[in-house]
Amino acid sequence: MTVTYSSKVANATFFGFHRLLLKWRGSIYKLLYREFIVFAVFYTAISLVYRLLLTGAQKRYFEKLSIYCDRYAEQIPVTFVLGFYVTLVVNRWWNQFVNLPWPDRLMFLISSSVHGRDEHGRLLRRTLMRYVNLTSLLIFRSVSTAVYKRFPTMDHVVEAGFMTADERKLFDHLKSPHLKYWVPFIWFGNLAAKARKEGRIRDSVDLQSLMTEMNKYRSWCSLLFGYDWVGIPLVYTQVVTLAVYTFFFACLIGRQFLDPTKGYAGHDLDLYIPIFTLLQFFFYAGWLKVAEQLINPFGEDDDDFETNWCIDRNLQVSLLAVDEMHMSLPKMKKDIYWDDSAARPPYTLAAADYCIPSFLGSTVEMG
Repeated sequence: MTVTYSSKVANATFFGFHRLLLKWRGSIYKLLYREFIVFAVFYTAISLVYRLLLTGAQKRYFEKLSIYCDRYAEQIPVTFVLGFYVTLVVNRWWNQFVNLPWPDRLMFLISSSVHGRDEHGRLLRRTLMRYVNLTSLLIFRSVSTAVYKRFPTMDHVVEAGFMTADERKLFDHLKSPHLKYWVPFIWFGNLAAKARKEGRIRDSVDLQSLMTEMNKYRSWCSLLFGYDWVGIPLVYTQVVTLAVYTFFFACLIGRQFLDPTKGYAGHDLDLYIPIFTLLQFFFYAGWLKVAEQLINPFGEDDDDFETNWCIDRNLQVSLLAVDEMHMSLPKMKKDIYWDDSAARPPYTLAAADYCIPSFLGSTVEMG
């Protein structure tokens, strides 16, 4: 489930983010602690071998190797390569969220355009809306592991009520080597055209608006399919991963504390814990882990999209809108500002500080 913390950071306060650093679920600690422990263990093992097991000549050779690794590890462009990669992944992640299919605009049109309060009119509206939700379900099944686990076969789709047994037969009878998420679109168009002929949709403009909105919905679904099909080039992901892990492999040797009596430049202190090397690993490897989590938001990580919740919400809300709320209107009454030409809603005592005069321009205060 997506980790939400917006209310915790609604106001910028002194040391206001410290509460977020203590969270475990969805945190960088949970993502990185295994790699961090492995890096620390290997570093400690190499340090103990250098200090306790090597002979004098072997120590001198190790010290030269350490200085060599430290000097040339900095030539690996980790910051540039990793920063550009994470930016690309985050932009791609946000675009996928923006293009999640939401049926709200379609359900508004169906509720207002498909008339008839009898059983057939109700059946028309609910069927049209079911085709819309079936389309998004087929797309989510093809891109989301969580949804596929919930609906592993088309039998589960039928059992859940998104498709009837007769529709399943027609769906299976249509032979195609490609993903058939577009089939409910065709059913939707045919049924909408039939409703227009029957007079349930009373205007061709309404029918056109309905089809236009359905095409937008189809575009969102096809975009998700496209994102799943064409990812960030594998070669770039490999370059970034190799750059990060090669850099820290060199740091295992190059960042060792050497004998200060030998007078090596930068090795005046002999400490046992490489604090800044560990921090560098935490930040760089953590950066890479962020990209690994966001590169496919349809998995089962803590911050991946809640696709199963989207399916439930969309079905419940859309059927409610086109069925029970069809032509359902509250009684019109005069509002409380009927005779007030300067309407101003009241403020509570807690919100009194937000009652400010209107801005009339920066020159108003000039004498």
